Amino acid sequence: MSEESEIQAEVEALRERFSDTKALYREVCALLFFRYGITPTASKLYQHVRKGSMSAPADALAKFWEELRGKARVEIGHPDLPDALKQAAGEAVSVLWTQATELAREELAVLRIETRSEAQSAQADLQEALQRSAMLETQIQTAQAKITELETRAQALATELEQERRAHAASEARGEALSRQVDELKLEQSKSRQHFSAELEKGRAAIDEAAQRATEAEHRALREIDRERTARAQAEKQSEQLRSKLTEAERDHHNRLLEANAAQTRLAAELDSTRATLDERARVDQTQGIELQQALQAVAQYKAEADTLRTLVAQFQPPTRPARKKKPVDGH
Repeated sequence: MSEESEIQAEVEALRERFSDTKALYREVCALLFFRYGITPTASKLYQHVRKGSMSAPADALAKFWEELRGKARVEIGHPDLPDALKQAAGEAVSVLWTQATELAREELAVLRIETRSEAQSAQADLQEALQRSAMLETQIQTAQAKITELETRAQALATELEQERRAHAASEARGEALSRQVDELKLEQSKSRQHFSAELEKGRAAIDEAAQRATEAEHRALREIDRERTARAQAEKQSEQLRSKLTEAERDHHNRLLEANAAQTRLAAELDSTRATLDERARVDQTQGIELQQALQAVAQYKAEADTLRTLVAQFQPPTRPARKKKPVDGH
């Protein structure tokens, strides 16, 4: 705070204590002269007080100097003292008053210097506090920037989470689609199994028919045994061969049936394995395609085996022999 500001602050304090204009100007004169060592003037007084007319500070200033001179001039009025001694004593007292005033002014100057030093120290403390405040403001701004950055990252993470949720929903949809495809594959496999069973029944019917034809052929051979022993022996031989081939065909068919059952069991196990690995999305399409192709290949293989079996049964069917001519009776 500057000296003028200090003076104005003390003048405002005096304004609250003294409501009389003359008294206020007198106190301001004493303040300027004794506390700050400034010779008061009418304009300076009016500049600080700004109250009343311009004659008010001039009157107050004249009265102040008159009182000051009165205090500086001391008269000794003792009747027993000579005039020279009275005058010397008065001058001595005046000198003492002057010296006391000067000493008071010096002490006031020292106090003013100390006050200014304290004010400068307070100003330095204020500047340091302002600097700390500025540093705190910078730290607050930095923290605010970090908070903004964290909020931005939180929003980005929320966006990524929403994307993950959408991807998860899409994965679930793909899983459901794959499950439907597996159900369709099971349905196709069931149809293929039914078709294979039908073909197997046809094969068994063909075998039974062949066996029946063989039995009929054997009966015909037995009925003709008396007339054609050679034909009977040949027929029995053919019948034995046919039975052997039929037995072999039945055994081969049984083995193929066991293989088909094993293949069906293997397909069921593979289907269960496929259902267990549906969560492995990267392998579902490839595994499903391979298993479907294997199932179709197995069905095609079973069809080919059934066709082969029908061909074998047709090959093993005994040929129909032509009716024998009756031998002519001798003498006719």
